[in-house]
Amino acid sequence: MVSTIRNALQPIADWFAGFGVPAPIVHWGHPLMMGIVLFVMGSVTAWVGWQGRLSQPGPDKAEKLAMHKRLAPWLFIFISLGYTGGVLSLVMQDQPIFESPHFWTGTTLVSLLALNGAISASKFAGGQASLRSAHAYVGSVAVVLMVIHAVLGLRLGLAI
Repeated sequence: MVSTIRNALQPIADWFAGFGVPAPIVHWGHPLMMGIVLFVMGSVTAWVGWQGRLSQPGPDKAEKLAMHKRLAPWLFIFISLGYTGGVLSLVMQDQPIFESPHFWTGTTLVSLLALNGAISASKFAGGQASLRSAHAYVGSVAVVLMVIHAVLGLRLGLAI
């Protein structure tokens, strides 16, 4: 299975390699860009979501929840694209794809964010408080996992 996936990704990686991107950018571009997404956009999205959840009803609460609702889909898109870029970076560097904990935390992170998006897209199944709580806590677990993922990514980057 690993060789099948690698064989499917190799032509894409070769296409990107054809641009002559310097090796340090291939190696450290993903961590730099994703670090910005995870720590800036991820923390702001989580912060305004929790601020909206904990605020008293009123314009401030509505504003924070609206901001969370605008940011969260973009966060998911950027993380999903970064996930793809990270896998392609490994292929371009001739590194194993499925062997690092960083890959698995990234896979789990994208899955948690997809689950959270599905919960939200369902409009919390008619506004059920239990699903709103699940959304908040799954999102919080995802933010903690983002930090763990970043540490594992730094370790991986320094090891290869």
